[in-house]
Amino acid sequence: MSGEVMSGRQRGQLVGRQLVAAAALWALVAVACATDATDRGGAGTPSPIQTTADRPLEIGLEQVTRLEEPVAMAVSAGDPNLYIAQKDGRVVAVGPDGAVRTVLDLTGRVSLGNEQGLLGIAFSPDGRYLYANRTDTEGDTRVTEFVFADGHAVASSERDVLVVDQPYANHNGGAIAFGPDGYLYIALGDGGSGGDPHGNGQSLSTLLGKLLRIDPRPTGGAAYGIPPDNPFVGHDGARPEIWAYGLRNPWRFSFDRETSDLWIGDVGQNAWEEIDMEPAGSAGGRNYGWNVLEGTHPYAGGSTDGMTPPVYEYANGDGTCSVTGGYVYRGSAIPVLDGWYVFADYCLGHLEAIRLRADGSVRHKRLIASVGAITSFGQDPTGEVYAMSRAGGVYRLTSL
Repeated sequence: MSGEVMSGRQRGQLVGRQLVAAAALWALVAVACATDATDRGGAGTPSPIQTTADRPLEIGLEQVTRLEEPVAMAVSAGDPNLYIAQKDGRVVAVGPDGAVRTVLDLTGRVSLGNEQGLLGIAFSPDGRYLYANRTDTEGDTRVTEFVFADGHAVASSERDVLVVDQPYANHNGGAIAFGPDGYLYIALGDGGSGGDPHGNGQSLSTLLGKLLRIDPRPTGGAAYGIPPDNPFVGHDGARPEIWAYGLRNPWRFSFDRETSDLWIGDVGQNAWEEIDMEPAGSAGGRNYGWNVLEGTHPYAGGSTDGMTPPVYEYANGDGTCSVTGGYVYRGSAIPVLDGWYVFADYCLGHLEAIRLRADGSVRHKRLIASVGAITSFGQDPTGEVYAMSRAGGVYRLTSL
């Protein structure tokens, strides 16, 4: 583990090593090139979203640790450790001193093809429970709960919260997080293959292609409860768990810890990558357009009435392939980033940041730092942001 901020030359050497290592790894389609359909063009079509480029900002990357394919991070209130999920099924705690210990081991109980594995973790607001989102050995999505005590997940306490059949091995989504409202949000992709062949994104009768909102610890013995103010409660033919729909593969989403706005990085088909934002206080029920649209651009076609466009999109090309959603920076180490949403592209690796203006236009900032094969971001209790590489590195963003 390195405790020093790397120089530009060191970062370049590191990224080169990461990219070589990453090439030998399986590619997560959720965070890798979308090659599952013919090219529909559009990559050269200008985006209708008005964007202004700010001056690039050079930042540092401090390596915190190295792990085996880290894919998600979570923290717990009052706990100084960083908890990181590895694709193989393990959750490890990384202490302030850099010590690493396993707190949950699900190896042998996850499927490990392409986009599969242990994909997301979250702690309950009181820290008493750890939730894990994985694809099980049958390839289906399984969200499970564990009592968390004495620094470990209690294996004997495992309880299934939600199980969703997956028709294909790709587009599993994977992120889970508790919202400011105390409910558990779960991201599910459209079920896979290419182009959403079953129309799951626009169908309210399936959980696929959705962001869900549930109460994971209801009274009365049910596996989970439905918040009474969910947008489709009482709607005939609609699943009441749904909070938002029209999503292709929302690999990563997060809440702004200061404003409670919800940010979603939704992986595109092959031409456009998109970032969606739902303001705090929304009643939910938004339709983000897939597969009628890819970003703001026609895909399968059809009426776009009532659909919510992304706040930012970018065309694939020049080395890009798949958006890796991140966090709004709220730390103190990089004051000029306060309020900016930090994200990246899996293939290109350059960190980027955007900020919305009141009129809906977007400021864009290139962060002069790269993380090869970037799978995910994390945020600690102080608002500092971390980036994770499929090649193993976990890095804290710092100022230079």
